[in-house]
Amino acid sequence: MICQVNDTVLYSAGLCKIAEITNKEIGGQHADYYVLKPLYDEKTSIYIPVDNERATTKLRRILSAEEIRTLIKTMPGEDTIWIENDAVRHDRYREIIAHGDRAELVQLIKTLYQRQQERQAQGKKLHVVDERFMKSAEKILYEEFAHVLKLELTQVLPFIVEQIEVEAK
Repeated sequence: MICQVNDTVLYSAGLCKIAEITNKEIGGQHADYYVLKPLYDEKTSIYIPVDNERATTKLRRILSAEEIRTLIKTMPGEDTIWIENDAVRHDRYREIIAHGDRAELVQLIKTLYQRQQERQAQGKKLHVVDERFMKSAEKILYEEFAHVLKLELTQVLPFIVEQIEVEAK
């Protein structure tokens, strides 16, 4: 993905703006870097080498408002992806977070939300690691949805619920 200054992109840290493209010397080597500023953490700067394909493939374009609305419509029909084996499940969920495919993130959130509801009904809590995965997936999706749809982060979940309810009628 070729990026320009002021582009908004999705990166593993969440939604970021490309603040600049700069030449920097790191470890005695000069190289061009994208300087990413997370939109919801302005104190942080992330440097991505422009010529490092492994790093730049983690940069993804953000969805359009129409793509987000379409994704929301598919949410009720998405399958869950619960895996009983903790190690296998955590490896798979880590891959989903790293890859950032929005449909897989929706499946992950839906799966862990349902699991959380089941555990609460039994008087138990969701496993801490699973809770972290759910929060990470929500952060990625909700930041993007908020930015594109011009919502506050706190408005994203109510907006999704409202859209699903409207679609169900």
